[in-house]
Amino acid sequence: MNMLRITTNPIARLARFVTRRADSTAFHNVQIGNTNIGKMHPCFFVAEVGINHNGSMEIAKKLIDAASTAGAQAVKFQKRTIPVVYTQEGLAKSRSVDRGVLENAVARGVLSSEAVARLAKSDFKDSTNGDLKYALEFNEAEYRQLFGYANGKGLLAFASPWDPASVDFLERFNPPCHKVASASLTDDELLQRIRSKNRPVILSTGMSTMEQVRHAVSNLDTNKLVLLHTVSTYPAVDGDLNLKMIDKLRRAFPGIPVGYSGHEKGIQASMAAATVGAHVIERHITLDKNMFGTDQSASLEPQEFKDLISGVRLIEAAYGDGVKRVLDAEIPIISKLRRK
Repeated sequence: MNMLRITTNPIARLARFVTRRADSTAFHNVQIGNTNIGKMHPCFFVAEVGINHNGSMEIAKKLIDAASTAGAQAVKFQKRTIPVVYTQEGLAKSRSVDRGVLENAVARGVLSSEAVARLAKSDFKDSTNGDLKYALEFNEAEYRQLFGYANGKGLLAFASPWDPASVDFLERFNPPCHKVASASLTDDELLQRIRSKNRPVILSTGMSTMEQVRHAVSNLDTNKLVLLHTVSTYPAVDGDLNLKMIDKLRRAFPGIPVGYSGHEKGIQASMAAATVGAHVIERHITLDKNMFGTDQSASLEPQEFKDLISGVRLIEAAYGDGVKRVLDAEIPIISKLRRK
């Protein structure tokens, strides 16, 4: 049976694949905030807001609300120093951008005077890649407000810094951890800056070889590290997900908690990831997959996110302790059905 193509009763079928959680005697937990991640602890759910907010504080708060209602433990954003992460040539490239995103960016004052004049002259049609990138970045006051809003909902809040300056920026908010995006896995300077902050780190391993993953791990404190198996296509095709890598990563890096960051459509594969040992599940969250934005189609809408978490919690409840016993509830059945 292909466990990635579940069409009916997914929880019952996925339960058949529940064979083990991490069993290494060297296994340790990683504490993020007040939550322990690892063996014998419930799966830690991260709702990736990412850039799905489209630069809108209102949308960002609605996504935080949705994550809280769904039962997630954390929300994650992305932080970039635009002139460092992108070349001037790349920023100058023409790109069609949703008018509402541009108008909001102008109102927030995050675009240059040149960009504002160009957009006004063209009725917002002469937009560039740089206009979008700057529109998607929140400033310090906005981050402080959003992180505080998330904390008020009982959620941890952190982000993926894409450059060393962004690490220093995020440190202003005393984040519970830092997240390394798959695209940054080979950036030794960034990894070393993150390590210098002495915080837990969640490292995604998409579009990387095992040698590259090992090198990245060598740049980080393994006592405070969580690895996430990831396939960096948006959306990812089910046949490419390769969930067996969760166990392979666990064996290759004994003691380090391993999770899954999914970009596929639907929730079945992410539920399956939990059954094969994922201690963390990260999925993008969106208000509507049809919204403007590159990550929206690979994201989960609020009800899907809620269904994913409730499904995994049901599976976790079904794990049991592996001890064979006669249940009290079985005793009346014994007297009724057993002949000898």
